[in-house]
Amino acid sequence: MFRSILFFCVLCSLRALGQADVSGLLQGEGDREPLIFANVSLFNSQTHDYVKGVQTDLDGKFVLSAIASGSYYLKASYVGFVDMQKNIVVENGRNLDLGTLLLQSTGTLLEEVVVAGAKPAMELQMDRKVFNVGQSAISVGGTATDLLANVPSLQVDMDGSVSLRGASNVKILIDGKESAMAGNDITRLLQALPANAIERVEVITNPSARYDAEGQSGIINIVLKKEARYGFNGAATASAGWYGNAGAGFNLNYRQGKWNYFGSYNFNRRNMVGDSWNNTRFFATDARTETRSESTRKGLNHGFGAGVDYYVTEKTLLGVSGNMSLRDNDRREDLFYRYTNNPEMTGNSERYSRQNEDDLGYDINVNFKQEFTRKGEELTAVFARGKNTEEGVNTFLQYFTESRNLIEDRRNETTESGTNMNIQVDYTLPLSETGKFGTGYRTIVRSSDETQYSRYMDSTNALVPDYAISNDFLMKSTVHALYVNYENQLTRELGFQAGLRAEQAYLNTEYVSYDPVLAPNDRSAKGHLDYFRIYPSLFLTRKFGKENQLQASYTRRVNRPRGWQVNPFIDVSDPMNIRQGNPNLMPEDIHAFELSYARFWEKVTLTSSAYYRRVNDVVQSVITSVEGSSGATFSQFQNISRNEASGLELISQLNFSKKVDMTANANFFFRRFYGSEEFKIDPAKGFNWNVNAITNYRIRPNLSAQLRTEYRAPMVQAQGKSVEAFIVDAGLKLDVLKKKGTVNLNVRDLFNQRRWGGYTETAQFYREQENRWMRRMAMVSFTYRIGGMQNDAKKKGNNNDGGGNGEFEEGGFR
Repeated sequence: MFRSILFFCVLCSLRALGQADVSGLLQGEGDREPLIFANVSLFNSQTHDYVKGVQTDLDGKFVLSAIASGSYYLKASYVGFVDMQKNIVVENGRNLDLGTLLLQSTGTLLEEVVVAGAKPAMELQMDRKVFNVGQSAISVGGTATDLLANVPSLQVDMDGSVSLRGASNVKILIDGKESAMAGNDITRLLQALPANAIERVEVITNPSARYDAEGQSGIINIVLKKEARYGFNGAATASAGWYGNAGAGFNLNYRQGKWNYFGSYNFNRRNMVGDSWNNTRFFATDARTETRSESTRKGLNHGFGAGVDYYVTEKTLLGVSGNMSLRDNDRREDLFYRYTNNPEMTGNSERYSRQNEDDLGYDINVNFKQEFTRKGEELTAVFARGKNTEEGVNTFLQYFTESRNLIEDRRNETTESGTNMNIQVDYTLPLSETGKFGTGYRTIVRSSDETQYSRYMDSTNALVPDYAISNDFLMKSTVHALYVNYENQLTRELGFQAGLRAEQAYLNTEYVSYDPVLAPNDRSAKGHLDYFRIYPSLFLTRKFGKENQLQASYTRRVNRPRGWQVNPFIDVSDPMNIRQGNPNLMPEDIHAFELSYARFWEKVTLTSSAYYRRVNDVVQSVITSVEGSSGATFSQFQNISRNEASGLELISQLNFSKKVDMTANANFFFRRFYGSEEFKIDPAKGFNWNVNAITNYRIRPNLSAQLRTEYRAPMVQAQGKSVEAFIVDAGLKLDVLKKKGTVNLNVRDLFNQRRWGGYTETAQFYREQENRWMRRMAMVSFTYRIGGMQNDAKKKGNNNDGGGNGEFEEGGFR
């Protein structure tokens, strides 16, 4: 370890010259207003090859970083203005400030100019796809879960779990880091986080060695909104909709000189109304159980955030921030059973489940960034620590409908406490005009303590302990990682990136029983998992002129089971369908190959990806019949050999006109499950596909409409097949008060078709089921913005940008 740190420090001390920044400000020639999100591109004067491109920020400024010395020409374009071209010379290591560049208006109507000022719905970067969802009309008033369902390549199931290209084991980050506020279940936080707090979603399907190796299908990074303009800026939003759904919040920012202060508050009242049905037939006895349910999931959520960035120098940035989440959940489910040919139970019964939970989560983050003399050389460091606590009570009451005889009266009390600590340091060093070396170290420690204490009503109407499902579960996961990454050009058209990531992982668990009958030494069962793995990554990129790019990549990844997958508590919310975690699960081992092709036309961008993914030691929920019962099933996560997925994904952005554009996505893949003799699971295979499209129509300069359509074909599972689904969401957005305010109206699941389900078939039984966790819902929202594109601080000439905007990516600042 000492040698690694010494080697790291030596690299950090290197200094060299050779590259420079090219910066400037774009304004309209007439009114001198900044041109926001204008396109700025740099080309080689001799070869006319494209070198780099950016968009201007909200102040009209742009920076082209790490440009090698040489002769270039710069092109700037913006709809409604004449394209500008300027010849420039970059000298060795000397930054070039072009000052204010004026674009001449073509006389195009203001309506068309405003249209061009919006951020593109999708941006393609070297290692990721960026979806700018901050202006999504169909997600306003909803949660992060609703918003993620609208992002191409992603799907969200009835429990809020997110999947990428059909695989649910995906790594989800918030501002480039794991959220400690989420505890062991990120879906709970996503269902509480308002959609209007999110600026963009980054999808990384095949991450390099720089990124955490965890996640079967890749990484999703949710970037929250954060202002960086000078002066006082902010926005406030209020929403209301069907079923008592409501929300409100604001984000404020004040930046002056070297200091940038920001804060936010969000309130969300969530009420999801759902229903389901479940029919199970056991082959041996022909016993049948028909189940119908109606449910509501209510949540009151308060989120707070505050922080400060201090620009010590133009190249040194220090930031401190904190977040807090208060969540109150009230879940109710009414189950109605009908038993046929069952020797244990006949007739009908009803079961009422009531669950109340109070959650508290917080995290504290310290961030540091240091840029050096050589452009592109930088050091970033992140320290984050957080905690999440939860207390809940779950009651169950079940009886036969006709006789009113009591079957069960139970009360479960649960507590959960978890901590998360993340320490990360990354260093990047340019070695030449095209070569770059990166290295870094990371430690992440997660711990949790979960308790369940169950009591039931006996024949004397007294609540007595049920030690069979009362216990304590402690878990601690530690991962130490060190990576190196190198990229360069083999020729002018062919480039590569190679990396290695080494991770040492530990997982310690302890199961503690409360049963007084057991001897003290028999009340505890401990588990330990200790493994070291190397995760290589390799990327090859071939450019064909300015409009074509081909990239091949390979990465090895891991999916570590956690949370409810390993927790051995028995879930008896539905006694006919019992669930339990498995603390003995092994991590999945993933090998991913991808071949991507990007093609650019004037009005169309197309990216296509052929991919192959092999997963060893697959973690799968295995469903069996309960021994000794004629009508109940039991599901538990197990490792079952391997599966493979081969597919083709297409994502395209189409600009039909200045008023209409579309982002479309199609994913076709063949999946094979190899089954398991141990758990009596037969091999399964099949073709799967899904398509979706988001269409924007600008009706007038201040009025626009958005429509999202999605179709999910039936999908092959390890023990069955899912049902198809067709979903339509629609929204309208109206700018008012001279664009200081915006009114949104949206309807999610317009035709009330959002559903999940399918069939499960084993050697013992056959089951069909269907679930809806939220019915069609409409929301009305109003947003009011404080501040403008240009403010007094800027007009006074204070244009020091402090060396960055303080946004993070996985492993440090962007």
